[in-house]
Amino acid sequence: MIKEAFQYIVNLGTPDIHEVNGQQYATQPMHLLKEATPSPIQLRSLSGLIEYLKSDFDKDLFPQRMIHVVSPTEVVAFSSFNNDYKRNEYIEVNAMIPAFQFDRWYDAEDFNIKLQSTFVKNDDRDIMLKVVGNIKEENVKTVGDDGVSQAVSAKVGVATVATVQVPNPVLLKPYRTFVEVDQPESDFIFRMQNGPRCALFEADGGAWKLQAMQNVKKHLETALQTEIESGQVFVIA
Repeated sequence: MIKEAFQYIVNLGTPDIHEVNGQQYATQPMHLLKEATPSPIQLRSLSGLIEYLKSDFDKDLFPQRMIHVVSPTEVVAFSSFNNDYKRNEYIEVNAMIPAFQFDRWYDAEDFNIKLQSTFVKNDDRDIMLKVVGNIKEENVKTVGDDGVSQAVSAKVGVATVATVQVPNPVLLKPYRTFVEVDQPESDFIFRMQNGPRCALFEADGGAWKLQAMQNVKKHLETALQTEIESGQVFVIA
């Protein structure tokens, strides 16, 4: 059976090529034998990418390297295209960042912890911590809301409770890109519900993503200045 199948394949021979109305057709299906490409190395930090490029490892195979900042959390290194017009993507870098879900309601304790662990310290973050950390739970239902601003009952002293204005909008710097670069600062809408529960909503239309990508690009350009000047490395975002 195997011998008969092999003989059948041999008898098929090379497909004939015919031209019809200016287009070429083959008498048999043909499949491209693709040139091999390397499996990309998976990294989690920009420093790992920089160390790899400075080591000149694989330089003989890839004398020129392009670095593409794909998104705030992804960077890819690749060479020029091969004979199949396919590029060799040999490095993929994906950022490890702490988890915080925007547009989701957290209870006050969880929100307080998230503010301290997933946001860079700045003035508005500290103000929010004071409000959230001193809310009088039994009085949270007395919330005055004009559609934009909110007010809650919170401790303002050792034994004093007063109506405190909830800051809104707030300018914050959550960890949203590689930790090696400066985190972009942007506006958020801070809202509260009975419970008490707190949530943050992005309010910059996604402009932070472009800023984060530029921050990553500048970081790489500074670290790889020698390689860039010699024409070995190019960085795009």
